[in-house]
Amino acid sequence: MKKRILLLAGGQSGEHEVSLMSARSVLSALPRDQFDVTPVVISKQGRWLPPTETQRALESGEAATGGDLVLHRVASAEGYDAVFPLLHGPMGEDGTVQGLLTLAGIPFVGSGVLGSSVSMDKVMTKQVLASAGIAQVAWRLAVRREWQQDPQAVRDRAAELGFPLFVKPANLGSSVGISKVGTPDELDGALNLAFGLDRRVILEAMTSHKPREVEVGILGNDAPIASPVGELRFDAEFYDYETKYTEGRATMHIPAPLPPEVAARVQAAALTAFRALDCAGLARVDFFYVEETGELLLNEVNTMPGFTTTSMYPKLFEAAGLSYSELVTRLVGLALEER
Repeated sequence: MKKRILLLAGGQSGEHEVSLMSARSVLSALPRDQFDVTPVVISKQGRWLPPTETQRALESGEAATGGDLVLHRVASAEGYDAVFPLLHGPMGEDGTVQGLLTLAGIPFVGSGVLGSSVSMDKVMTKQVLASAGIAQVAWRLAVRREWQQDPQAVRDRAAELGFPLFVKPANLGSSVGISKVGTPDELDGALNLAFGLDRRVILEAMTSHKPREVEVGILGNDAPIASPVGELRFDAEFYDYETKYTEGRATMHIPAPLPPEVAARVQAAALTAFRALDCAGLARVDFFYVEETGELLLNEVNTMPGFTTTSMYPKLFEAAGLSYSELVTRLVGLALEER
């Protein structure tokens, strides 16, 4: 019998439109002889759209509104064999939807509550990975109330790292709210931007040399495998939102032109991070590789990476001989595995 799959897309984060693009690709790739797929778009207001509005949102790629409250509709998911929560960023990739589905007793693709929430929060990710012995760039934490009450303390903390540095909201994806700060005069504006989006902000040092940005995909539950390593190259100061989603601004090189021993280090570190964070199903793990010094520094872990047919994660596994359709089919199978 066909497996009934509920595909969730959209969501309340700034990556709503990216999720809709991912969902269109997955919908066309899941084999219809194996799966009966029902898409549901969640609006930016957190409401689940009925079929007509869902189809309109998927076709147009525009943010949707209206719909029913999420708790009114989650019971209907009980008739499905698994849920594919193709939601990026907060209120989707951060353990919130995963907790809802866990309470409802419905299997789903991807990491559970713990792996999703810890991986989404850059502060917690850094702390867990440090305990696992994984190298990262130097960083400091700042909290909104502290910035309001004692801004000089935050400025001093940034000065400890030196300039230039990055300022990042702790819980956003797709480079939303990230600023490269070249001088102390630029710091306050970057902090105000980040604190407008999150109550916790990461101050992150830059490497002494311009690093190469390399990424690897992980697939599996308790016996995960790593994809070949890919490299991103782009014509911008850093990999910001515009660069990510403007055609032609960035190029992927798969496999990355790296010595075999370096590629093996990337894969091993990614697998260590995946297990340390208790991830499941899939993740894309991003690193900085400083060629001049040989340093390999983990940047972030994405538990629900972009999933269009041209996104890095599926392209990495395509290089390993796994087609897009085979990949999404494998992910549903992993969701149904008993862990």
